[in-house]
Amino acid sequence: MFVDSHCHLSFPDLAPQLPEIRQAMQQAQVDRALCICTTLEEFADVHALALGYDNFWCTVGVHPDNEGVQEPTVQDLIGRAALPRVVAIGETGLDYYQMDERKGGRTTGDMEWQRERFRRHIRAAQQVSKPLVIHTRAASADTLAILKEEGEDGGPQAAGGVFHCFTETAEVARAALDLGYYISFSGILTFKSAQDLRDVAAFVPLDRMLIETDSPYLAPVPFRGKINNPSYVPHVAAQIAQIRGLPVQDIGHMTSRNFERLFPAAV
Repeated sequence: MFVDSHCHLSFPDLAPQLPEIRQAMQQAQVDRALCICTTLEEFADVHALALGYDNFWCTVGVHPDNEGVQEPTVQDLIGRAALPRVVAIGETGLDYYQMDERKGGRTTGDMEWQRERFRRHIRAAQQVSKPLVIHTRAASADTLAILKEEGEDGGPQAAGGVFHCFTETAEVARAALDLGYYISFSGILTFKSAQDLRDVAAFVPLDRMLIETDSPYLAPVPFRGKINNPSYVPHVAAQIAQIRGLPVQDIGHMTSRNFERLFPAAV
């Protein structure tokens, strides 16, 4: 019934617990999970999860905030994206959160390496016709601008994709939707302080919405502060159901259909 569209099961907090996590997923009616790659060094482990379990799939990409790792070329990404059960490019995007020009930290100009890395991911996704998994934090204007510059306008040559773990404004959501992207909500939606985000969830069309855990991070209420895992994704669906005045089963079915539409290989 439910799909976790973004999780990090290869991370040390979760990998040793995989049998227990899979059992918990089954009990929670979480049928599928998309395992997200954040470095090329990690890819073999992430891909092994997708190859080893018939309800896991994976991506290939280098997270925008990862430094000191192998820098991906377009061909690196294309080659790995052609492997079985690799259904998307990412996680990619921009993350300016740690940048603080006012305190003498890095400036926007210093983040050109992130922007160039992002462009390579977009170009690879377009060449292999697989969607992008977008991370954007404190960088939405540049994220949207680069997508437009690279032809991500919803047209036939665009890769499309999803803005994962969405925490931006309704205006950013509208702009992403206008480019043909989906919006994915995480456990943040359940936090007491997240009313603005719940307002965004009330606005996003149900046929363009996904749910995720981003585990091991961001466990939803009532598990906030604990290690997250895919079996908790129904709590995100329950929050959306409350916002939209619908049964949680309907949200599960709708977001699962959206997942299949965006990632048709993961069916």
